[in-house]
Amino acid sequence: MPTALLTDHYELTMLQAALAGGTAGRRSVFELFGRRLPEGRRYGVVAGVGRALDAVEEFRFDDEALAALEGVVDDATVAWLADYEFTGDIWGYAEGDAYFAHSPLLIVEASFAEAVVLETVLLSIYNHDSAIASAASRMTLMAGDRPCIEMGSRRTHEEAAVAAARAAYVAGFANTSNLAARQRYGVPTAGTSAHSFTLLHDSEEEAFRAQVSSLGRGTTLLVDTYDVAEAVRLGVEVAGPELGAVRIDSGDLGVLAHQVRQQLDDLGATRTRIVVTSDLDEYAIAALASAPVDGYGVGTQLVTGSGHPTSGFVYKLVAREDADGELQSVAKKSVDKISVGGRKYALRRRDPDGVAEAEVVGIGTPGRNDGDDRELLVPLVRDGRVVGRETLDAARQRHLDARAELPLEVRSMSKGDPAIPTVFEGV
Repeated sequence: MPTALLTDHYELTMLQAALAGGTAGRRSVFELFGRRLPEGRRYGVVAGVGRALDAVEEFRFDDEALAALEGVVDDATVAWLADYEFTGDIWGYAEGDAYFAHSPLLIVEASFAEAVVLETVLLSIYNHDSAIASAASRMTLMAGDRPCIEMGSRRTHEEAAVAAARAAYVAGFANTSNLAARQRYGVPTAGTSAHSFTLLHDSEEEAFRAQVSSLGRGTTLLVDTYDVAEAVRLGVEVAGPELGAVRIDSGDLGVLAHQVRQQLDDLGATRTRIVVTSDLDEYAIAALASAPVDGYGVGTQLVTGSGHPTSGFVYKLVAREDADGELQSVAKKSVDKISVGGRKYALRRRDPDGVAEAEVVGIGTPGRNDGDDRELLVPLVRDGRVVGRETLDAARQRHLDARAELPLEVRSMSKGDPAIPTVFEGV
């Protein structure tokens, strides 16, 4: 589906005025960044890069889109848009990497006309997906080796649910309940039954027998529809000690997990796992660290960014061609919304042990690399052609590596300053 109309009205009125004024073709550099991390967060996670590259490729004004612009822009602008194709260059942080205040997550260099119309769709994708991935990373960090399952589709817009499942997978979630995410992106899916399945039957035992008969002894039985202890007893009676798992979706999860673990062991089901759900977030997962829990199902708090549903990114013009054909830095000076002009470069300064010490943003020229540092910007689009597409598994591994190089304080769930400072170098 073309993405050209996933934009704001004023992008096209700016384009019209620039075309009429003769400035639309000026070489320009736009930067997508956040002025700060969400309050109290120690780091953020870059996500949505692959979706953004798809959106750039699909940014075309077909006949239907052009017809929708009647009364929005003049005929000359419509004619220009009919031939639109991005031909510039894009660099950015690779998907799954960590970011901090003023990290230049995306740098778009093209004519003003080509670059300005991409603003809204790029911000929509990055702001949403990075918010989800940042929350997901905190959850998987607290979960440790215990898998997290994304199950928030019913708590958000149907398309946001697919993007959220993808972003959560990048940040370490094991699978999702969302089948569209499986079909579009290859995210593994999982799921068994809800309370309605138990209530459909004349007894809990009948429901369990139907599920085990169809899905096998390794299935997960939901045990809190009526009485948890009785359901656990029935589950083991029906499936035997080979029962795969039980799921608890209500009550004091920590206390219940201990009770259920003891009961399962007494019944000989020592390998039956315990999965907990019910409004979990990173804090609840951290509180369950000592409980005998084998997996977490997370919904609402994940797909809403665990209190931060957007990343606060902006897309600003930081350089443009002057009368002599040279790039000239430009910057916004508004109170509380200052931007830093100039083409940016970025590296993560690390100590000899590979631990991150600072986010170094070079202005005009790359920051000084002392040999232990890691360059952060990679080519994503060259001369209009996508060159930076990669697999989700590659992004997933990058996230683990990037998180591992951060200082230990990122493991703290208390509010605090960013794990590393941002340092500007250059003019």
